[in-house]
Amino acid sequence: MKKIRFGEPERLVPSLFCKNFNYTESQISYPIEKIEYSVSARGTRLTLPLAEDEQIYGLGLQLKQFNHRCKKLTCRVNADPVSASGDSHAPVPFFVSTKGYGIYIDTARYAEFYFGSSKLLSQIVKKSSAAICTTTEELYAAHAAGTSNINIQIPICQGVDIYIIEGKTITDIVAQYNMLAGGGCDVPAWGLEPIYRCYTKFSQDKILEFAKHFKEKAIPIGIIGLEPGWQTRTYSCSYLWDTGRYPNHTEMVKKLREMGYHVNLWEHAFAHPESPVYDALVPYSGNYAVWNGCVPDFALPEARAIFAAHQKTLIAEGVDGFKLDECDSSDYTGGWSFPNMAEFPSGMDGEQYHSMFGTLYMQTMLEALNGLPTLSEVRNAGALAASYPFVLYSDLYDHKDFIRGTANAGFSGILWTPEVRDAQSKEELLRRLQSNVFSVQCLINAWYVDGMPWTEFDCEDEVRELLKLRYQLIPMLLQAFKQYKEKGIPPVRALVSDYTDDPNVYNIDDQYVFCDQLVVAPIAAGETGRDVYLPAGEWVDFFTKEPVQSGTFHVETDFIPVYEKA
Repeated sequence: MKKIRFGEPERLVPSLFCKNFNYTESQISYPIEKIEYSVSARGTRLTLPLAEDEQIYGLGLQLKQFNHRCKKLTCRVNADPVSASGDSHAPVPFFVSTKGYGIYIDTARYAEFYFGSSKLLSQIVKKSSAAICTTTEELYAAHAAGTSNINIQIPICQGVDIYIIEGKTITDIVAQYNMLAGGGCDVPAWGLEPIYRCYTKFSQDKILEFAKHFKEKAIPIGIIGLEPGWQTRTYSCSYLWDTGRYPNHTEMVKKLREMGYHVNLWEHAFAHPESPVYDALVPYSGNYAVWNGCVPDFALPEARAIFAAHQKTLIAEGVDGFKLDECDSSDYTGGWSFPNMAEFPSGMDGEQYHSMFGTLYMQTMLEALNGLPTLSEVRNAGALAASYPFVLYSDLYDHKDFIRGTANAGFSGILWTPEVRDAQSKEELLRRLQSNVFSVQCLINAWYVDGMPWTEFDCEDEVRELLKLRYQLIPMLLQAFKQYKEKGIPPVRALVSDYTDDPNVYNIDDQYVFCDQLVVAPIAAGETGRDVYLPAGEWVDFFTKEPVQSGTFHVETDFIPVYEKA
């Protein structure tokens, strides 16, 4: 790994806020002399070589895109990306290549990446004209032939630090990036148990009724999550219990803990004027309100300490998990968040703070927990986030996108759950739960479902068996997370991450390696089967232990195809 500085980088960058940042320089073979650097009124530009057969992955939680060869992506924070533009509620300016290197760009700006689809004029070679295109697919196809460039533009700044990391496989490279951030996160065994998030309008009696039902029917749920309705105000937040729905919330939490449940509460960071932390937070907040609430500047220790006061109260009552929502933004659902022109007391503008918001919010929560173990949820995470025990989720709900996210997240030092909410059929519900069981966090999010999602489909028995299977996987997950913390190797990752020398896996975005030992090939809702590819080696069916040949084959099943290294 080697750090290269170009020009004068900005001061407020992700590495500044990474408490366990661990850079150790070593020799690399990457041709640094081939990197071109320039500055213009638009900011900093870097041009790097791109080989003819080189494939590129990463840039955070990309639900619409996998292999970035010949693509343009912008690392822009956006909760609801509708196309493969690079928008994400967890963009990360780090990419990896099949040529044995990865590059981390240490910036909180909305960097643009062009991976070979455009060439400098000086690179054009005269050729005979190609045949006339007769379809729009031909007309707009990316033309990747020949050696090209990677072009990166970081807006506003007059320089940037980059970190070039080399390894034999993409997994090797990603592991080093995660160790640069301080290693992976500690995870308690209970955090890997299934979570059930209840309907937001439930009262405490209804919460306890559901909790008792799970016990009586032997439905293995380990964590009960409460959604916005637990508060008196939520958009923005009061962080105060609604005494109408929860007249004795401390007794409710106590009963849930006595039944063996852990308790997780939803919140977001926009503080309502009625909140007990509002007045003290205002001097340490940005100059734009969101939903009439202040936006605390978590880059400041004063803001973190003030905000964490309400969380410490909840933790003292028995809460040990939080869902940190809305710390991203969206241009597709009303443009509700603060603008890029916003100003924060730390010196960040809105663009930088959007990129850092989720990471700094996680830091604040961990300070409140003060060493208490958790595996919680967050809506936004960015660069150098591997050491935070928080899992990403999405309001978008396409099942194939969710499977792609499971494969993609491992490139970028982030964790992801393809959570289950509602379904249009029994088949869809079970397909979604199958892929959710084989992910880092098993989450059923019924926040807008007045009842259990499986009741109308009469499939409680099938749900019970899938959740029991989740418990069988927990020892394997714990071992994988131990490796994540100590070596930086992500517990779930795309096939190309481990099998980087196998061109057959370069575009497989719907299978993934799970805990080193397994290859999982979920079948998407609405489909009865799929093609599966297993790299060279000896494999067995995870469930039957029957031998399975490597290569490509077709599977038709109501269950989820999973294969284990023999």
